[in-house]
Amino acid sequence: MRATIRGKHYSRRTEKTYIHWIKRFIYFTGKRHPAEMGAPEVTAFLNDLATERNVAAATQNQALSALLFLYQQVLQHKLPWLDDMVRAKRPVRLPVVLTEAESRALLAQLDGVKWLMASLLYGAGLRLHECLMLRVKDVDFSYRQILVRDGKGGKDRVTMLPEAVIQPLHQHLGRVRTLYRKDLAEGYGEVWLPNALSRKYPRAAYEWGWQFIFPSKNRSAEPETGVIRRHHIYPDTLHRAEQPVAEYRAA
Repeated sequence: MRATIRGKHYSRRTEKTYIHWIKRFIYFTGKRHPAEMGAPEVTAFLNDLATERNVAAATQNQALSALLFLYQQVLQHKLPWLDDMVRAKRPVRLPVVLTEAESRALLAQLDGVKWLMASLLYGAGLRLHECLMLRVKDVDFSYRQILVRDGKGGKDRVTMLPEAVIQPLHQHLGRVRTLYRKDLAEGYGEVWLPNALSRKYPRAAYEWGWQFIFPSKNRSAEPETGVIRRHHIYPDTLHRAEQPVAEYRAA
């Protein structure tokens, strides 16, 4: 399962999610091998999620995607249409759109790197994962634009660089460069590269342009290889900072 996911260059987040649901499915069926099962067991598992676990529609769809990937891509066994599957109810919700004044007030509660990240999310229309994965070379100050690589659907796109973040971003990159030079001096400085680019361009992982714009404060070992690198900031860093923002909105 892992080998197939990595061979198709899916994200690590997708790999972790799919593996989680496959394990849940195997335990649900009494630890039977998936090759011995088929549509009835898959339907029973998905129905249990909807009727007994009361999961959201998006959660059930996530489990369904993982199981379809397992059977179609890994086991090479096409499942028939799951006619008896009970669909989790999709709630009808109205979108919450902040006014300009509300957005400014919320951003005013943040500072430093968290303010910079939130400003890019709001001003450039970036998703959190896209913001975290930004590299130095993806920002073009001359053209006032950002190149988003491998966004939703695996597509690249260009978006605007907000005027309000240009000067703070320049200052932030100056601090990041100091950290990068410190890593190099201590024998590190290598960053993770996608799609085996590190084998094609061995020195690229040490170049300034490939460094993450929002690096973690600490170096850590790569789960698969054990190589010590400085990855990007953990997603929960911004989530925790947004807690007062949520309280502001509720008030």
